Amino acid sequence: MTISLEALRRCSIAVDLGAARTRVYLRRTGLIVDEPTVAAVNTHTGGLIAVGTLAERMTGRTPEHIRVVRPVSGGTVVDIDMAQRMLRLLLGNKLRRAWRRRPLVSAAVCVQHDADPLAQRAAVETLTGIGAKRVELVDTLIAAAVGCGLPVERPEATMIVVCGAATTQVAVLSLGSIVAAERVPVGGETVDHAVVQYLRNEHALMLPSQAVRPLQLLLKNSEDGAAPSTEVHGRDVATGLARTVRIDVGSVRSAIRTPLTGVLDAIGTVLRRCPPDLVADLADRGIMLAGGSAVLPGFDTMLREATGMPLNIADHPDVCAVEGLGAMLDGKVQPLLLDAMVS
Repeated sequence: MTISLEALRRCSIAVDLGAARTRVYLRRTGLIVDEPTVAAVNTHTGGLIAVGTLAERMTGRTPEHIRVVRPVSGGTVVDIDMAQRMLRLLLGNKLRRAWRRRPLVSAAVCVQHDADPLAQRAAVETLTGIGAKRVELVDTLIAAAVGCGLPVERPEATMIVVCGAATTQVAVLSLGSIVAAERVPVGGETVDHAVVQYLRNEHALMLPSQAVRPLQLLLKNSEDGAAPSTEVHGRDVATGLARTVRIDVGSVRSAIRTPLTGVLDAIGTVLRRCPPDLVADLADRGIMLAGGSAVLPGFDTMLREATGMPLNIADHPDVCAVEGLGAMLDGKVQPLLLDAMVS
Protein backbone atom coordinates (compact mmCIF):
# COMPACT_ATOMS: atom_id res chain seq x y z
CA MET A 1 0.00 0.00 0.00
CA THR A 2 1.66 3.20 -1.21
CA ILE A 3 0.87 6.43 0.60
CA SER A 4 1.48 9.95 -0.64
CA LEU A 5 2.38 12.91 1.49
CA GLU A 6 -0.70 14.75 0.25
CA ALA A 7 -2.96 11.95 1.46
CA LEU A 8 -1.44 12.17 4.93
CA ARG A 9 -1.80 15.96 5.00
CA ARG A 10 -5.55 15.49 4.59
CA CYS A 11 -5.69 13.44 7.80
CA SER A 12 -6.88 15.12 10.99
CA ILE A 13 -5.56 12.67 13.60
CA ALA A 14 -2.66 10.26 13.94
CA VAL A 15 -2.94 7.17 16.14
CA ASP A 16 -0.30 4.82 17.52
CA LEU A 17 -2.09 1.78 18.97
CA GLY A 18 0.70 0.07 20.87
CA ALA A 19 0.59 -3.03 23.03
CA ALA A 20 1.59 -0.93 26.06
CA ARG A 21 0.31 2.58 25.35
CA THR A 22 -2.10 4.33 23.01
CA ARG A 23 -1.17 7.75 21.68
CA VAL A 24 -3.25 10.16 19.60
CA TYR A 25 -1.92 13.25 17.82
CA LEU A 26 -4.30 15.98 16.64
CA ARG A 27 -3.17 17.99 13.64
CA ARG A 28 -1.89 21.49 14.49
CA THR A 29 -2.50 20.73 18.18
CA GLY A 30 -0.09 18.00 19.24
CA LEU A 31 -0.30 14.93 21.42
CA ILE A 32 -3.70 14.79 23.12
CA VAL A 33 -3.76 11.19 24.40
CA ASP A 34 -0.93 9.16 25.95
CA GLU A 35 -2.45 6.39 28.08
CA PRO A 36 -1.91 2.67 28.72
CA THR A 37 -3.74 0.39 26.27
CA VAL A 38 -5.82 -1.19 29.03
CA ALA A 39 -9.54 -1.42 29.79
CA ALA A 40 -11.44 -2.76 32.82
CA VAL A 41 -14.77 -4.48 32.09
CA ASN A 42 -17.63 -5.62 34.30
CA THR A 43 -18.26 -9.18 33.12
CA HIS A 44 -21.81 -9.21 34.57
CA THR A 45 -23.06 -6.16 32.67
CA GLY A 46 -20.47 -5.82 29.93
CA GLY A 47 -19.96 -2.20 30.93
CA LEU A 48 -16.63 -0.45 30.69
CA ILE A 49 -15.46 0.59 34.15
CA ALA A 50 -12.17 2.34 33.38
CA VAL A 51 -9.55 2.77 30.67
CA GLY A 52 -5.95 3.93 30.54
CA THR A 53 -4.00 4.64 33.71
CA LEU A 54 -6.85 3.87 36.09
CA ALA A 55 -7.50 0.50 34.44
CA GLU A 56 -3.80 -0.37 34.55
CA ARG A 57 -3.71 0.27 38.29
CA MET A 58 -6.49 -2.32 38.66
CA THR A 59 -4.34 -5.11 37.17
CA GLY A 60 -4.17 -8.00 39.63
CA ARG A 61 -6.37 -6.19 42.16
CA THR A 62 -9.91 -6.76 40.88
CA PRO A 63 -12.72 -9.03 42.12
CA GLU A 64 -13.89 -11.89 39.90
CA HIS A 65 -16.58 -9.90 38.07
CA ILE A 66 -14.12 -7.25 36.86
CA ARG A 67 -11.69 -8.22 34.12
CA VAL A 68 -8.73 -6.13 32.97
CA VAL A 69 -8.10 -6.61 29.24
CA ARG A 70 -5.60 -5.41 26.66
CA PRO A 71 -7.23 -5.01 23.22
CA VAL A 72 -3.83 -4.81 21.51
CA SER A 73 -1.40 -7.72 21.69
CA GLY A 74 1.88 -8.16 19.86
CA GLY A 75 1.36 -4.79 18.16
CA THR A 76 -1.92 -5.94 16.58
CA VAL A 77 -5.50 -5.11 17.52
CA VAL A 78 -6.99 -8.40 18.74
CA ASP A 79 -10.30 -7.03 20.08
CA ILE A 80 -11.69 -4.40 17.70
CA ASP A 81 -14.84 -3.66 19.68
CA MET A 82 -12.94 -3.15 22.94
CA ALA A 83 -10.32 -1.01 21.20
CA GLN A 84 -13.07 1.23 19.82
CA ARG A 85 -14.74 1.59 23.21
CA MET A 86 -11.41 2.34 24.84
CA LEU A 87 -10.56 5.02 22.26
CA ARG A 88 -13.93 6.71 22.65
CA LEU A 89 -13.40 7.06 26.39
CA LEU A 90 -9.78 8.15 26.05
CA LEU A 91 -10.67 10.82 23.53
CA GLY A 92 -13.70 11.97 25.53
CA ASN A 93 -14.49 15.60 24.78
CA LYS A 94 -11.14 16.24 23.12
CA LEU A 95 -12.40 15.46 19.62
CA ARG A 96 -16.14 15.94 19.91
CA ARG A 97 -15.97 19.57 18.76
CA ALA A 98 -13.71 18.66 15.84
CA TRP A 99 -16.05 15.81 14.90
CA ARG A 100 -19.04 18.17 15.10
CA ARG A 101 -17.46 20.69 12.74
CA ARG A 102 -16.26 18.00 10.35
CA PRO A 103 -18.02 14.73 11.08
CA LEU A 104 -16.17 12.78 8.37
CA VAL A 105 -12.43 12.93 8.97
CA SER A 106 -9.41 10.99 7.78
CA ALA A 107 -6.99 9.35 10.18
CA ALA A 108 -3.49 7.89 9.98
CA VAL A 109 -2.39 4.93 12.07
CA CYS A 110 0.95 3.21 12.63
CA VAL A 111 1.20 -0.47 11.71
CA GLN A 112 4.10 -2.84 12.21
CA HIS A 113 6.43 -3.56 9.35
CA ASP A 114 5.16 -6.41 7.16
CA ALA A 115 1.85 -6.48 9.02
CA ASP A 116 -0.44 -9.08 7.48
CA PRO A 117 -3.75 -8.06 5.83
CA LEU A 118 -5.77 -9.11 8.90
CA ALA A 119 -3.70 -6.85 11.16
CA GLN A 120 -4.06 -3.95 8.73
CA ARG A 121 -7.81 -4.51 8.47
CA ALA A 122 -8.17 -4.59 12.26
CA ALA A 123 -6.41 -1.21 12.54
CA VAL A 124 -8.63 0.29 9.85
CA GLU A 125 -11.88 -1.05 11.34
CA THR A 126 -10.90 0.25 14.79
CA LEU A 127 -10.67 3.83 13.53
CA THR A 128 -13.59 3.72 11.11
CA GLY A 129 -15.69 2.47 14.02
CA ILE A 130 -15.07 5.71 15.93
CA GLY A 131 -15.92 8.00 13.02
CA ALA A 132 -13.03 8.13 10.55
CA LYS A 133 -14.15 8.08 6.91
CA ARG A 134 -10.72 7.04 5.64
CA VAL A 135 -7.68 5.47 7.32
CA GLU A 136 -4.12 5.68 6.01
CA LEU A 137 -1.63 3.02 7.16
CA VAL A 138 1.95 4.11 7.84
CA ASP A 139 4.87 1.83 8.64
CA THR A 140 5.93 2.32 12.27
CA LEU A 141 9.60 2.25 11.26
CA ILE A 142 9.28 5.23 8.92
CA ALA A 143 7.11 7.17 11.36
CA ALA A 144 9.61 6.57 14.18
CA ALA A 145 12.55 7.55 11.97
CA VAL A 146 10.85 10.84 11.13
CA GLY A 147 10.03 11.40 14.79
CA CYS A 148 13.68 10.85 15.73
CA GLY A 149 14.78 13.49 13.24
CA LEU A 150 16.77 11.07 11.10
CA PRO A 151 17.62 12.34 7.57
CA VAL A 152 15.92 9.39 5.90
CA GLU A 153 15.26 11.34 2.69
CA ARG A 154 18.98 11.39 1.82
CA PRO A 155 20.75 8.79 -0.37
CA GLU A 156 22.64 7.37 2.61
CA ALA A 157 21.88 4.76 5.24
CA THR A 158 20.15 5.37 8.54
CA MET A 159 19.43 2.52 10.93
CA ILE A 160 16.68 2.50 13.52
CA VAL A 161 15.74 -0.03 16.17
CA VAL A 162 12.20 0.41 17.54
CA CYS A 163 11.86 -1.59 20.75
CA GLY A 164 8.24 -1.80 21.85
CA ALA A 165 6.40 -3.70 24.53
CA ALA A 166 5.84 -6.86 22.50
CA THR A 167 8.14 -6.65 19.47
CA THR A 168 11.34 -5.04 18.27
CA GLN A 169 11.65 -3.81 14.69
CA VAL A 170 14.98 -3.15 12.99
CA ALA A 171 15.42 -1.36 9.68
CA VAL A 172 17.88 0.39 7.40
CA LEU A 173 16.38 3.28 5.45
CA SER A 174 17.56 5.32 2.49
CA LEU A 175 15.81 7.79 0.17
CA GLY A 176 12.61 7.66 2.21
CA SER A 177 12.17 3.90 1.88
CA ILE A 178 13.01 0.77 3.84
CA VAL A 179 15.96 -1.09 2.32
CA ALA A 180 15.88 -4.03 4.74
CA ALA A 181 13.90 -4.73 7.88
CA GLU A 182 13.31 -7.45 10.44
CA ARG A 183 10.85 -7.93 13.29
CA VAL A 184 11.40 -10.15 16.34
CA PRO A 185 8.96 -10.99 19.19
CA VAL A 186 11.22 -9.47 21.84
CA GLY A 187 10.30 -6.37 23.81
CA GLY A 188 9.66 -4.90 27.20
CA GLU A 189 7.17 -7.61 28.11
CA THR A 190 9.79 -10.27 27.35
CA VAL A 191 12.20 -8.59 29.76
CA ASP A 192 9.49 -8.32 32.40
CA HIS A 193 8.87 -12.05 32.07
CA ALA A 194 12.61 -12.75 32.40
CA VAL A 195 12.75 -10.78 35.66
CA VAL A 196 9.70 -12.59 37.06
CA GLN A 197 11.11 -16.00 36.10
CA TYR A 198 14.50 -15.20 37.63
CA LEU A 199 12.95 -14.32 41.00
CA ARG A 200 10.72 -17.38 40.87
CA ASN A 201 13.54 -19.80 40.05
CA GLU A 202 16.29 -18.31 42.21
CA HIS A 203 14.33 -17.00 45.19
CA ALA A 204 10.97 -18.86 45.03
CA LEU A 205 9.27 -15.46 44.96
CA MET A 206 6.34 -14.39 42.82
CA LEU A 207 6.76 -10.72 41.96
CA PRO A 208 3.66 -8.51 41.49
CA SER A 209 3.31 -7.31 37.90
CA GLN A 210 3.43 -3.65 38.88
CA ALA A 211 6.69 -4.12 40.81
CA VAL A 212 8.72 -5.08 37.72
CA ARG A 213 9.14 -1.57 36.29
CA PRO A 214 10.40 0.00 39.58
CA LEU A 215 13.00 -2.77 39.73
CA GLN A 216 14.06 -2.01 36.16
CA LEU A 217 14.39 1.67 37.07
CA LEU A 218 16.75 0.69 39.88
CA LEU A 219 18.81 -1.35 37.44
CA LYS A 220 18.95 1.60 35.04
CA ASN A 221 20.12 4.01 37.72
CA SER A 222 22.76 1.71 39.19
CA GLU A 223 26.32 2.38 38.13
CA ASP A 224 27.90 0.20 35.46
CA GLY A 225 30.02 -2.52 36.98
CA ALA A 226 28.46 -2.14 40.40
CA ALA A 227 26.32 -4.91 41.84
CA PRO A 228 24.32 -3.43 44.68
CA SER A 229 21.57 -5.38 46.39
CA THR A 230 17.99 -4.36 46.99
CA GLU A 231 14.93 -5.68 48.78
CA VAL A 232 12.00 -6.99 46.77
CA HIS A 233 8.55 -7.71 48.15
CA GLY A 234 6.42 -10.52 46.75
CA ARG A 235 4.60 -13.77 47.49
CA ASP A 236 6.32 -16.97 48.53
CA VAL A 237 5.78 -19.71 45.93
CA ALA A 238 5.41 -22.49 48.50
CA THR A 239 3.47 -20.88 51.35
CA GLY A 240 1.64 -18.09 49.52
CA LEU A 241 2.62 -15.65 52.27
CA ALA A 242 4.13 -12.23 51.75
CA ARG A 243 7.92 -12.34 51.84
CA THR A 244 10.83 -9.96 51.33
CA VAL A 245 14.12 -11.07 49.81
CA ARG A 246 17.36 -9.27 49.08
CA ILE A 247 18.55 -9.77 45.53
CA ASP A 248 21.75 -8.99 43.69
CA VAL A 249 21.13 -6.33 41.03
CA GLY A 250 23.97 -7.61 38.86
CA SER A 251 22.38 -11.07 38.64
CA VAL A 252 19.06 -9.61 37.57
CA ARG A 253 20.82 -7.54 34.90
CA SER A 254 22.41 -10.72 33.53
CA ALA A 255 19.00 -12.41 33.38
CA ILE A 256 17.67 -9.49 31.35
CA ARG A 257 20.44 -9.65 28.76
CA THR A 258 19.55 -13.20 27.67
CA PRO A 259 16.23 -12.50 25.88
CA LEU A 260 17.63 -9.31 24.33
CA THR A 261 20.13 -11.33 22.27
CA GLY A 262 17.30 -11.88 19.76
CA VAL A 263 17.59 -8.21 18.82
CA LEU A 264 21.26 -8.70 17.99
CA ASP A 265 20.36 -11.51 15.60
CA ALA A 266 17.82 -9.23 13.89
CA ILE A 267 20.40 -6.47 13.46
CA GLY A 268 22.83 -8.94 11.90
CA THR A 269 20.15 -10.21 9.51
CA VAL A 270 19.27 -6.69 8.36
CA LEU A 271 22.91 -5.73 7.80
CA ARG A 272 23.52 -8.85 5.70
CA ARG A 273 20.63 -7.85 3.42
CA CYS A 274 22.00 -4.34 2.81
CA PRO A 275 24.42 -3.29 0.05
CA PRO A 276 28.01 -2.75 1.26
CA ASP A 277 27.84 1.00 0.58
CA LEU A 278 24.96 1.45 3.02
CA VAL A 279 26.64 -0.68 5.68
CA ALA A 280 29.73 1.51 5.35
CA ASP A 281 27.56 4.58 6.05
CA LEU A 282 26.36 3.01 9.29
CA ALA A 283 29.90 2.55 10.58
CA ASP A 284 30.02 6.31 11.17
CA ARG A 285 26.35 7.16 11.58
CA GLY A 286 25.50 4.27 13.91
CA ILE A 287 22.13 3.12 15.21
CA MET A 288 19.20 5.13 16.54
CA LEU A 289 17.29 3.45 19.37
CA ALA A 290 13.60 4.33 19.78
CA GLY A 291 10.44 2.87 21.29
CA GLY A 292 9.09 2.71 24.80
CA SER A 293 11.50 -0.10 25.77
CA ALA A 294 14.60 1.65 24.40
CA VAL A 295 15.61 2.63 27.95
CA LEU A 296 15.72 -0.94 29.24
CA PRO A 297 18.70 -1.31 31.61
CA GLY A 298 21.86 -2.29 29.79
CA PHE A 299 20.15 -2.54 26.37
CA ASP A 300 22.09 0.30 24.75
CA THR A 301 25.41 -0.90 26.21
CA MET A 302 24.83 -4.43 24.95
CA LEU A 303 24.06 -3.26 21.40
CA ARG A 304 27.03 -0.92 21.36
CA GLU A 305 29.44 -3.64 22.49
CA ALA A 306 28.05 -6.32 20.17
CA THR A 307 27.89 -4.24 16.97
CA GLY A 308 30.89 -1.96 17.48
CA MET A 309 28.85 0.90 16.02
CA PRO A 310 27.85 4.19 17.65
CA LEU A 311 24.43 4.08 19.28
CA ASN A 312 22.12 6.94 20.19
CA ILE A 313 18.85 6.92 22.10
CA ALA A 314 16.17 9.31 20.83
CA ASP A 315 15.35 12.29 23.03
CA HIS A 316 11.81 11.01 23.58
CA PRO A 317 11.97 7.39 22.39
CA ASP A 318 8.48 6.40 23.55
CA VAL A 319 6.64 8.96 21.38
CA CYS A 320 8.84 8.96 18.27
CA ALA A 321 6.33 7.10 16.09
CA VAL A 322 3.29 9.26 16.83
CA GLU A 323 5.37 12.46 16.72
CA GLY A 324 6.75 11.46 13.33
CA LEU A 325 3.26 10.71 12.07
CA GLY A 326 2.10 14.05 13.41
CA ALA A 327 4.93 15.83 11.58
CA MET A 328 3.67 14.28 8.34
CA LEU A 329 0.14 15.50 9.05
CA ASP A 330 1.39 19.01 9.83
CA GLY A 331 3.40 19.18 6.59
CA LYS A 332 6.79 19.36 8.31
CA VAL A 333 8.31 16.61 6.16
CA GLN A 334 10.03 17.04 2.80
CA PRO A 335 7.93 15.66 -0.11
CA LEU A 336 10.76 13.37 -1.22
CA LEU A 337 10.51 11.46 2.03
CA LEU A 338 7.14 9.89 1.33
CA ASP A 339 7.21 9.59 -2.45
CA ALA A 340 7.86 5.85 -2.20
CA MET A 341 6.68 5.08 1.30
CA VAL A 342 5.22 1.63 1.69
CA SER A 343 3.45 0.35 4.78
